[in-house]
Amino acid sequence: MAKENILNSAVLKQIERIKETDILIGIPSYNNAHTIGHVIRAVNAGLVKYFPDRRSLIVNSDGGSRDETTAVVNQTEIEDPRLIMLSHRPNPIHKIVTPYHGLPGKGSAFRTIFQIAENLHAKACAVVDSDLRSITPEWIELLIKPILLEKFDYVAPFYLRHKYDGTITNSIIYPLTRALYGKRIRQPIGGDFGFSGELASHYLTKDEVWGTDVARYGIDIWMTTTAIAEGYRVCQSFLGAKIHDAKDPGSDLSAMLAQVLGAVFNLAEAHQNIWFSIRGSEPTPIFGFRFEVGLEPINVNLDRMINAYRQGIADLSSVWKKFLPPDILGNLKKLVGSNGANFCFPDTLWVKTVFEFLVAHYKNKMDRGHLIKSMAPLYLGRIASFVIETYNSTAAEVENKIELLCLEYENLKPYLLERWRN
Repeated sequence: MAKENILNSAVLKQIERIKETDILIGIPSYNNAHTIGHVIRAVNAGLVKYFPDRRSLIVNSDGGSRDETTAVVNQTEIEDPRLIMLSHRPNPIHKIVTPYHGLPGKGSAFRTIFQIAENLHAKACAVVDSDLRSITPEWIELLIKPILLEKFDYVAPFYLRHKYDGTITNSIIYPLTRALYGKRIRQPIGGDFGFSGELASHYLTKDEVWGTDVARYGIDIWMTTTAIAEGYRVCQSFLGAKIHDAKDPGSDLSAMLAQVLGAVFNLAEAHQNIWFSIRGSEPTPIFGFRFEVGLEPINVNLDRMINAYRQGIADLSSVWKKFLPPDILGNLKKLVGSNGANFCFPDTLWVKTVFEFLVAHYKNKMDRGHLIKSMAPLYLGRIASFVIETYNSTAAEVENKIELLCLEYENLKPYLLERWRN
């Protein structure tokens, strides 16, 4: 079968002129005119400062922005490079701005970036979000050098985040991914990654994913899981704080949970023969200097989350009864009687609940989209319990609690395997 052409003629002509590149930095965008200029300047400065002798390219893969995003990208340059590097840079930094082809979404933008990287035989690549306010030139060094100098294939970001930011990652995605595949990648859906040209080409061979939800919103966890499960060398780089528009973890939840968990559950099914034999987990190297940073506060509405949990028990118990064992459903119902500071959703109950939803998804116990969306009130109850328990805890104490949760996921993996097989 002929390979699908996803690059337009103008981009192909630019690739023909450039011929080859050592480093490619991809920036997917959609209506990011107010932030992408800063991101471009930081990326450009990082390339000038840390890779002055390397051939470099910045690719903006845009989803049809209706604001001035592409104009900002075309017009944005850093100041005189001599202010950053005292020596003259022998190679100019090229730039390609192109719309992407395929389903609307970040994954389709990444596919275009992967294709340009392959065509130009890029040695090391990175992708960074276009709405970052905290990116610095050092991010480019930390995402690229492990690829170029240490021969890693995949660099995941390691951020400092507020203790109530990233609660889906902390309560489900990180501990579940770690328990399944045996690698400790703290931010598997972080959004900013480094990867080798070889891995970019490998991603392109996965033709079956580009017409799925991966192309819309599941690309981050797909990239991480594919790299781990298929035996590529993975590491992490400490990037400091990731500043973005923080939200109450109880708001705008249903769609996000369905998108992220749908991708994770589908990947678990696809890679089941790999994770069946894995027990425990091992750390992955973390590059970069660890330091403390100021973090933006997260406002949490506890009453709303607990009330959502209670309403979910009232409305959805008959649905959950189709696949949740009676003891688990009974214990979930018992939590309804708890109030305020007494509301406690134990780790063991939470992990078994997540595993049961994963198994029900695999066995098609009901419509998969409805199944995951029905998990939202249980998730909110778990986060409410977490907030109550850690309200006066330091960041280090919270991280220790997350570590204990991860160990519970690992310890209960035999329970998952038994439920999956029977």
